[in-house]
Amino acid sequence: MTSPVIAREFRNNTIENIHQGAVCVIDQHKQIIYQKGDIQKPTFYRSAMKPLQSIPIFKRKLVEQYHLTGEETALFTASQRGELYHEEALLSLANKIRIVEDKLICNESYPLNEGSKIAYIKSNKQKRAFLHNCAGKHMGFLAYVKEQQLDENYYDLSHPLQQEILSIVATLSETPKHDIVTGIDGCGVPVFAVPLYNMAISYLKFAYPSMIRDEETKDAVNQIAQIMNDFPHIIASHRFICTALLMDRNIVAKGGAQGVYCLALKKEKVSIALKVYSGTELLWPLIVAELLTKLNYTNTKTIDRLYALRSSVILNDHGKEVGHIELDLN
Repeated sequence: MTSPVIAREFRNNTIENIHQGAVCVIDQHKQIIYQKGDIQKPTFYRSAMKPLQSIPIFKRKLVEQYHLTGEETALFTASQRGELYHEEALLSLANKIRIVEDKLICNESYPLNEGSKIAYIKSNKQKRAFLHNCAGKHMGFLAYVKEQQLDENYYDLSHPLQQEILSIVATLSETPKHDIVTGIDGCGVPVFAVPLYNMAISYLKFAYPSMIRDEETKDAVNQIAQIMNDFPHIIASHRFICTALLMDRNIVAKGGAQGVYCLALKKEKVSIALKVYSGTELLWPLIVAELLTKLNYTNTKTIDRLYALRSSVILNDHGKEVGHIELDLN
């Protein structure tokens, strides 16, 4: 099956890039209110799985046990960019939960944001695992296994932690375990793939936790959504879509690598999951803004923030208009 085109990029009115994809929008009854492309094709969550991966940590009350601040707690769901406030929170978190850096399996890294990376290198600081984009998630995993007195090979699919996460993904996405596709994420831990439709269902429950039967899981999901809204700058950073969306307390949102993005609207009880098959993240703000507009979303400030991140006008390095982007979400 050929995936439909969802966006075209033009340079001087000549097509330069064509992006195929799939989009699924559902309501509180899990009914599809908009779709484009194959929404039953298994799609890896990538980092959009972080809110689900953090549920075991919140269920075990590790936040309260270690007296973590909001910034430190938000790191469990973050794809942090290495700003100074990220670095300070990461090191403080590691100190509080007494994590040894070489226990993290994620690679050593410099800050991802260019300005922070330059300042970091100028300060003669070295790459370190604590600065990896997924370090907060890994520290949460290690805190969990320490408190549960489990083996530290938390990255094995057979590990009790990963099996618990698999069960959570199956339950929240309403996907039978045997239908969930497994893989290894960029940071080295298991990542799961479910149909976009089911991915949207899992995010709907972050906007509408009453759908969750298990009280401990429901409480954890409530806490996770709140902490993401309380500290949106921790989840990504300035000039990134996750932070721009999470500034709106009516939205819970998280993106992943290779073009996957999920968000849900609390008041409207609507959930969206999308995948850009070229893997680009640059189109996310335009696509999400267009979908929110189609839904007649009333908080136009949120939509304006998205367009401030990415315009349909393509500029060259000198700021001169050289092309444009056309979405195809009809």
